[in-house]
Order: sequence, then structure tokens, then C-alpha cells
Amino acid sequence: MDRSSRHVEAAQLKQRLKQHQRFLGLLSVIAGLIFFQGYMIAPLIPRFSQVFQTSAQQIGLVIPAYMLTYALAGLFYGILSDRFGRWSVIQASLIIFVVATTLTATAQSTWQLILWRILTGLGASGAIPLTIALIGDLFPFEQRGSMIGLLFAAMEGGMALGSTGGAMLEPFVGWQMLFILTAIAAVVILWRLRRYGALFDHPHVESMPSVKEIFVGYYSLLSTERGKRTYAYIFLNAIFHSGVYTWLGLYLSQRYELGELGIGLAILGYGIPGFLFSNAIGRAADKWGRKWLIPPGLGIAAGATAVMIFPVPLSVTIAAITILSLGYDLTQPLFAAIVTDLSGGQSLGQKMGLTVFTLFAGFGIGGLIFGEVLRLGFIPTLTIFSTVQLLATVAAIPLFRSEIPKRSIIE
Repeated sequence: MDRSSRHVEAAQLKQRLKQHQRFLGLLSVIAGLIFFQGYMIAPLIPRFSQVFQTSAQQIGLVIPAYMLTYALAGLFYGILSDRFGRWSVIQASLIIFVVATTLTATAQSTWQLILWRILTGLGASGAIPLTIALIGDLFPFEQRGSMIGLLFAAMEGGMALGSTGGAMLEPFVGWQMLFILTAIAAVVILWRLRRYGALFDHPHVESMPSVKEIFVGYYSLLSTERGKRTYAYIFLNAIFHSGVYTWLGLYLSQRYELGELGIGLAILGYGIPGFLFSNAIGRAADKWGRKWLIPPGLGIAAGATAVMIFPVPLSVTIAAITILSLGYDLTQPLFAAIVTDLSGGQSLGQKMGLTVFTLFAGFGIGGLIFGEVLRLGFIPTLTIFSTVQLLATVAAIPLFRSEIPKRSIIE
């Protein structure tokens, strides 16, 4: 190959890389919007309880309704994307998301709100896992940590804005307008995505597997030790974080007598560490290995929750909430990267489908479990959750000791 040909090839490679980055950047914004509307619900539970004249426990069902639907739909989006292309399925899921988010603003009762949240979960479930699958398609394993870190940074930014912005803006614009504005923003990004989607939109298989083959594939993913421990920790960690986070609004309302604005300000730090450090965490995991980050991440979250058991000043609780978020950043994105590297004949779409199901099933169940145990009071419930998370921390040290960079094994 002569010099001019190498120059052309290098220029084409550089152009493709820019296209990849722009495409993933826009998809990351969509991920941020999805997490924004997902996380603005919990701080508004006291407000929804007033609007619909129902108990906090009953209105709290909107969160597991969304999460569990998201989880179930995730089992199939990845497989559909293997057959019809990632972008085609992402596009369809986002259209459902936009319609359902808009309809949420029309809810006149608790059960209508739950219904629209179920439909929203059905639509939202396709975008993020298929973005991670695209990262697996486009980047080698040793580079995926930083790419997934960027995606999770956007998700954490949406989480932080949703946790805070939703509660702070609601008194001024109303909760209905929050959903309408989210839908409008999603339409704008979806319009811009059309330029890049078709570039990577090619099927990975020629035909759809049977239902039996789908579930046999899921079973085989859980048949290896690495698969078992990774998916188990995704599930348990999701239960923990969702359980604690879902009820933070009620916790702050009862313990510190905060209103919507106060709750929003208090939760401001949740998601900020991920927004600032997710990329750096991903790079550190790629360089040194996930075994050095996962156990500390679990332990940090356990310690932050334990702090909230005690009658500490509000400033200390705010710091604990921020640190709790950092614990999430040091665990779930790293688990997702491990999943992309699991051995076996399963497609990446199927691996991510099981990941989404496991993660969001944990999110939904976590809120339900915490809500039921909460009948004992916040102190016993936080004690139970932090203790279980601490035990998971200790167990993770030997379980994830083999998660080191592949080059380290060679060297």
C-alpha cells in the first residue's frame, strides 16, 4: 500500500471515529433524558400523594411499575436489535417513549399515572442497553470502560438533574410540564440522530431465535461462574440503590421537614460524582482492573447509608447522599462492561437484554422491598439495607479478584 492510500485510509478511519463519537454522544443525551424523567419521580412522591389524595406507599407503586416493565421489555429489545439492527429498534423504542411521556402529563388518578409509567418503561427500555451493545460492536473490551463511562456520566447527569430539577421546578411549572418538556427534548435529539443511525444499522443474525432458544441462551449466560456472580451483583446492587434512593424524598420530608424545593436541593449531589468521574472510573477499570474498584464501591454505598441511620445534621446527610451515588458509579457501570466480555455463543444484544432485565428488576423490587420494610421505620430499614450491602462488600473481594486487565495475565 502506497503512502497516498494509507493517508486516505487513515482519514476515513478518523472520520468513522468522529461519527462513532457523535452518534454515541447523542445517544448519551437520550440516556440522560431517560434517567431525568425516571429519577424526578421519587422526590415528587409527597407531591403526587397530595395531588391524587392517596398514601405515599400507593403512589410509590409508579416507580416499580416503570422499572419492572423496563426490565421485562429489556429481555427482548436486544434480540430484536440483533435481527433488525440496533438503530431501527432504538428508534422504535424512543417513539414509544416520547408518546408515553407526553401521555403521563394527562394522568387524572394514581392508576392512570401507573398505566402511563408502564408504557413509558416499555419504550425507554430499548435505548440504553442497545447503546451499550453498540459500544461492544464498535470498541474492543480494553476500551469499553471509558466509552461506557461516558454513557453513565450522561445517565448520572440526568439522574442528578431529575432528582433535583424535578422537585425544584415543579412548584413553578407544574409536574405535567416536566413530562411535556422531556418529550420535546427527546424529539429534538431523535431528529438529530437520524443522520448517524443508518451508518451502524445492520442485522447481526438472519432470523429470530425461537422462544426456547432465547431462554436457553439466557440460561447458558448464567451457567458460568463469571456470569452468575456478575448478574447476581447487578441484581442485588440494584435492589439496594433503588430501595434507598426511592424513599429519600419521604425520608428528608419526615426527618428534616423539607418541602419539594428543600428535597431537591438536598438530593442535588446524587448523580454529580458519576457526571464528573464516570469516564475516569472507566479508564481506571480498563487500566488496573475492576477487582480494585467494585468492592470499595459496594462498601462506600453501605457506609453512606449507615450514616443516615443516625440523627446527624442535614449537611451530613446531604454528603452521605452524594457518596451513596459514588458507590453506584464504582459498581454498576463496571458490571455492565464485564457482561460485554462474557464467554459463550450468545449475541451481545442478548447479553445486554439480560443485563437490563436484571438491573431494572432489581430497581423495581428494591423500591417495593424498602417500602414494605419501611413499616418498621426508617432506622430499622436503613440498618438492614446497609448491613446486607456490607456483607456483599466482603463477599465481592474474593469473587471479583480475577477481574484484571487481560494484558496483565499475559505479562
